[in-house]
Amino acid sequence: MSNVPQPTPAPARMLSVDALRGFDMFWIIGADTLVAGLKPLSDWPPLVFAADQLEHAQWHGFTFYDLIFPLFVYLVGVSITFALSSRLAAGGDRRDVYLRIARRTLLLYVLGVFYYGGLSNSWAEIRWVGVLQRIAICYGCGAIVFLNFRPRGQLVLLATILLGYWALLEFVPVPGFEPGDYTPEGNVAGHVDRLWLPGRAWYREWGWDPEGLLSTLPAVGSCLIGILSGELLRAGRIVPQRKTLGLIAAGLAALMLGYAWSYALPINKKIWTSSYVLVAGGYCCLLMGLFYQLIDIWNWRRWCWPLVIIGSNAILIYMAAELVPFDKIALRFVGGDVGAWLGEWAGVAAAAVQLGLEFAILWWMYTKRIFIRI
Repeated sequence: MSNVPQPTPAPARMLSVDALRGFDMFWIIGADTLVAGLKPLSDWPPLVFAADQLEHAQWHGFTFYDLIFPLFVYLVGVSITFALSSRLAAGGDRRDVYLRIARRTLLLYVLGVFYYGGLSNSWAEIRWVGVLQRIAICYGCGAIVFLNFRPRGQLVLLATILLGYWALLEFVPVPGFEPGDYTPEGNVAGHVDRLWLPGRAWYREWGWDPEGLLSTLPAVGSCLIGILSGELLRAGRIVPQRKTLGLIAAGLAALMLGYAWSYALPINKKIWTSSYVLVAGGYCCLLMGLFYQLIDIWNWRRWCWPLVIIGSNAILIYMAAELVPFDKIALRFVGGDVGAWLGEWAGVAAAAVQLGLEFAILWWMYTKRIFIRI
C-alpha cells in the first residue's frame, strides 16, 4: 500500500469559493464605511492604515480596495469552471449551455443598467457601462473561452490580451498627446470612450469611464486568471495540498511579474492596466489558496459561516444595497437624540446597524435555503 495520498475528484461546489466571495462582498455592503468611521476616533497606526487601504488609489498605485472588483471578476472565472463542467458532465447539450450563457450575460447586463438608474434618465444620460455590465461581459467571454480552450490555450490567450492591451496603451497616440501617455486626459482607453462610448461617462470632466470599452478587454484577463485557478481546483488528478501550493506559486509569480512590469506600465485600476491585472490576480490567487487550505482541506469552517451567508446571495445584496435605503433605515435606530448621545460614535453605530440589517436579510434567506441565481 502506498502512503502517497490519492487524488480525489473536486466537488461541484466548494465552500471556500462562497466564503471568499462573501469576504469580498462584506467590504462592499458596509464594512468599509464602518472602518472609515473608526478612523477619526483613533490615531492607532493599524486602524489608520486599514482605513487608508479602504480607499481607491487616486490614479496610479494599488490599495486593498483596488482588489475588491477584480477579486469578484476572478471568482466569476473560478465559478465558471465548476458550473459549466458540472452541467456538461450531467449530459447537458452544448447548444443549451451556450443559450444559458447568453441569457445570463444579458440578464447581468440589464441588471447593471437598472442599477445605475435604468431608463429613468434621457438616452444621453444612461450609463451603459458599469460594474455589473463589466461582470456580464467577463462572464460571457470567459465562459466561451472555457468551453473552447484547454488551460494551455487559456494561458496563451491571457498573455495575448495583456501584451496586446499594453501595446495599445504604449504605442497608439492620442491626438494632442505623445504615445504611452498614462494621464487621465491622454490615455488610449479614455480616448476610445470619448469616440465611441454612448450615454453617460462616469468621469464627465474627462469624458471616459473606468468600466469603459477598451479597458474591459484586460478585465476579461482577470476572469481568465480565475478560470485557470478553477481548472487547478477541479483537477481530480492533483492532490488538494498541491492545489494550494499551485495557487500560492501562481500568485507569487503574478505579483513579481506585475510589480516588475509596473516600472514601465503603471498599476492603474481606472484604466485596468495589464500590470494591475497581474498584481490583482496574484493577490486573488493567494487569497483563494488561503481560503481553500483553511476551509476545504483543514475543514476550519465555523469562522467562515457569516461570509458564506453573504457570498451565497452576492448579486442580490449588491443590488439591494443600492436600491434599498439601508442607511436611512439604520438612522431610525441610532439617529436623532440617540445619535446625539452617541456623539462621535454615531457614524460608526449607523454603519454597524446598516451592516447588521443587510446581514439579517441574508441570514434569513440562507436559513430558508433561498438563493437567487442568475
